Amino acid sequence: MPPSGIRRRPGGRSARVRATVLAAVDALLAEVGDEGLTLDAVAERSGVHRTTLYRRWGSVPMLLVDLLDAGTEDDWRAPDTGSLEGDLVAINREVHAALTAEPSVTAAVVAASFRSPEAGEALRRFWEDRYERCAAVVHRAVERGEVPPGTDPRRLLVAATGPLYHQRILLGGPLTREEADAHARAARAAAASGLL
Repeated sequence: MPPSGIRRRPGGRSARVRATVLAAVDALLAEVGDEGLTLDAVAERSGVHRTTLYRRWGSVPMLLVDLLDAGTEDDWRAPDTGSLEGDLVAINREVHAALTAEPSVTAAVVAASFRSPEAGEALRRFWEDRYERCAAVVHRAVERGEVPPGTDPRRLLVAATGPLYHQRILLGGPLTREEADAHARAARAAAASGLL
């Protein structure tokens, strides 16, 4: 079910309008951040009339809800490199690239999610989806004997990726790819020792 207040019709013009509007939201977040994201700016960037935006989304927070929900509809899959360490390094390199891009849409979306309870809930749904998809990395590692049975996928993934978000979003500091790799390896070692 779509979030309350968002009307969707499958395919056709409706799908094209949604794609165009969400692309505009994504681009504006990258250019002006969440502070500069307005329905008027989205209308101008997308070429979709303001009345359509108000009728279909109603507010900037609901645009963010739809943008985040669209992220759960993509075909992204967790990497499968053949080892837990390789998989975690690959995931962390994706996170690193997203967080260190200038400007970072990821950081802007996280900041924007605090605009409303609906946007915050949409961000939680997005992360639930990503953790669910990434759990395969840990399940494969258990099957290969790299980590003990009962290893908690979420705890392991948070241990690997959490320091990257902390460093870039909470502290606003630099983050190298080598540091991202090191956090992945540290999480793998902790899991292999039965600590996660």
